[in-house]
Amino acid sequence: MDNKKKEYVERAVSLFMKGCNCSQSVATAFADVYHLDPATVSRLSAGFGGGVGRMRMMCGAVSGMVMLAGMEEGPEDSDNRKAKTECYSRVRQLVEKFKDENGSIICEELLKMNGCKAVKDTAIPDERTAKYYAERPCARKVASAARIYAEFLEERDK
Repeated sequence: MDNKKKEYVERAVSLFMKGCNCSQSVATAFADVYHLDPATVSRLSAGFGGGVGRMRMMCGAVSGMVMLAGMEEGPEDSDNRKAKTECYSRVRQLVEKFKDENGSIICEELLKMNGCKAVKDTAIPDERTAKYYAERPCARKVASAARIYAEFLEERDK
């Protein structure tokens, strides 16, 4: 892994280990690419944690990656069908790569794959303890999404 890609992955995992949710971790790690304030990106992506509001739907790391793809290729003109198609195509490519590598893009499924109980009947986030980090595959999913997005940027810049 080249240095820049490694830096983004490490930044995303570090943010997660400091308490950011999966979506915040991935999206905020790349804030500099789009000249955005990290605090603003963190706030924009906050609701996507826990598979959207802790309902265990689409993985937050994937949501963060999708938000980044929108920053990269999303059309400013809502009538631009060609640009929308290109954006959706990129999102599908990124999401499929994540799914191929991780087996799913659904938070609840990813958590069950690791043997931990995916509780979704409360909005209260779990306490971040050593046990939490040991049981959850989330840091690895954050790293995966950040690496996939960094690879996309690397390819774009060639």
